[in-house]
Amino acid sequence: MSLKIDNARYILTVDRERRIIQNGSIIIDNGRIIRLGKAAGLADARADRVIDGRHLVVTPGFLNGHMHISYAHAVRGIFPDNLASPLAHVFKLQMAMTEEEEYLTTLLGLVELVKNGTVCFVDPGSTKFPDACLQAYQDAGLRVILGECVSDREAPFPLPRYTTDEAVKRTSAFIAKWHGRLDGRIRAWAMPFSPETCSAGLMTALKRVADERRTSLTLHHGSGPQALKDYQARHGKTPTEYLESIGVLGSNVVLAHSLGLVDAEIDCLVRTGATVAMCPVTAAKGGRGVAEHGRMPELLAKGVKVALGCDSPNNSNHLDIVRAMNMAALQYKDARQDTRLIPAESALEMATFTGAQALGIADEIGSIETGKKADLVLFDTQRPEWQTLFNPVNNLVYNADGRSVHTVIIDGHVTVDAYKQTFVDEPKLYAKVQAVGEQLMARTGTSFPRSRWNII
Repeated sequence: MSLKIDNARYILTVDRERRIIQNGSIIIDNGRIIRLGKAAGLADARADRVIDGRHLVVTPGFLNGHMHISYAHAVRGIFPDNLASPLAHVFKLQMAMTEEEEYLTTLLGLVELVKNGTVCFVDPGSTKFPDACLQAYQDAGLRVILGECVSDREAPFPLPRYTTDEAVKRTSAFIAKWHGRLDGRIRAWAMPFSPETCSAGLMTALKRVADERRTSLTLHHGSGPQALKDYQARHGKTPTEYLESIGVLGSNVVLAHSLGLVDAEIDCLVRTGATVAMCPVTAAKGGRGVAEHGRMPELLAKGVKVALGCDSPNNSNHLDIVRAMNMAALQYKDARQDTRLIPAESALEMATFTGAQALGIADEIGSIETGKKADLVLFDTQRPEWQTLFNPVNNLVYNADGRSVHTVIIDGHVTVDAYKQTFVDEPKLYAKVQAVGEQLMARTGTSFPRSRWNII
């Protein structure tokens, strides 16, 4: 089915010239953008379906570079603010989930992601039952990057732990089984959990697997004063220098979070071409100390490719990448009292083209250009937060959120149409996931006060 977005109010191409086309049109056929330009120049172009774009701002589809999707919706909001770390509870709950429960919570996560404009996300190994979730991936139509989380060291929370050889074999088998499925919408990566829970032998072996299979690797990574002390004592290097020294870093490696890096560690990323997925809302909500530990401006200034992530409903409590853009654009201005840091344009780039570069898929998506996959988000400007409209990038990043996403197109297919998705009955799904959460907490003995205020 061919598709024409006709006379859009603005098209934010995020192409290499960063063109913004006012009163522009886009022609889509066979899942790709075949023509793009001013509406007057494309007035004669015909398509099977025409979307009137007079009140719409069009952006590339958004990428979410770090998103634990499979379990947290069932227990969203249960952790109190003063809980030092929810991870032990998170993994206990996750490990107790059944296939049907994970399917339902994944489906709800996909609904929230796509209705907020996300077309591609990285699930860093948190899905236990991908076979059970395959139908959800197919129905929702998103691009999914997933893998099997592995570790071979003891951890302070229940992670999937194997011998080094078994972890490598499992990863190779997972990539062989999953990479390229759903007409290429599924990609499979190597996913060691973190340098603290994986041996050097495991991480280097998985990097070789990623290289040989021409895919990528992601892992949780951070630094900071205590980590610097520990790694200096054990290895005589910073955490990131250690990864470089054992051959783990490279252009197909995405480090998640990456808070607390010092300049020498940023230089490691520059040398090796490794990229970063940062979760600004999680960092703020978790009190991670952006003023002291956040280095997003320095990473971008040095040319490191940075993607944005929402992490999980347990941590950020939303899966809205527009709100993540907003947080990225605001928190460094305030933390360092410098309004020049992370302009709105940089925030949008991290959710689109730069994010696609970080994930190694910028040749296909991340910008609106002839020949690229037709992954697009159409925002409704007939809403109060879009008034008045002179600079669409400022309105998007500083004023809007995912609630004004009107239409989402993935691979040329209209996945969200006039605010509605058609792959699941949402009220029925909500009721089922509520029941899953109640049952899951009951059988794991997980309980927290429902509120600091009395619920009567």
